[in-house]
Order: sequence, then C-alpha cells, then structure tokens
Amino acid sequence: MSKFGNYIQEAYDELLHKVTWPTWEELQQTTIIVLVALALVTGVVFTMDFASQNVMKVIYQILGK
Repeated sequence: MSKFGNYIQEAYDELLHKVTWPTWEELQQTTIIVLVALALVTGVVFTMDFASQNVMKVIYQILGK
C-alpha cells in the first residue's frame, strides 16, 4: 500500500476508534462560548479603532492639516 493510502487508513481508524466526539449539548455550549468571545473581541477592536480614529482627527486639527 502506498504511503498516502496508509495515511488515509490510519486517519480513518483514528477518527473511528480514538477520537472522543462531543455530545450535542457540549457542542452547543462551546459554540455559544465561541460566539460570545467573538462578540467581545469584535467590540474591543471596534472601540480601539473608533478611539484611534478620533485621536488622529484631534491631532490633525491641532497640526492644521
């Protein structure tokens, strides 16, 4: 058997016999956690962008440009 075919067979065996798949409830909980974390990071980045934009506007007004 070729190396690639061997790799595919071993990966298939590992997915069937060694991987512990999450339950539906665990999957839902972790998805909600990821979405909340994403919303928080998005909010922080938006706030930083908004603040730096306003700071640059003030600096440009002071410099007269």
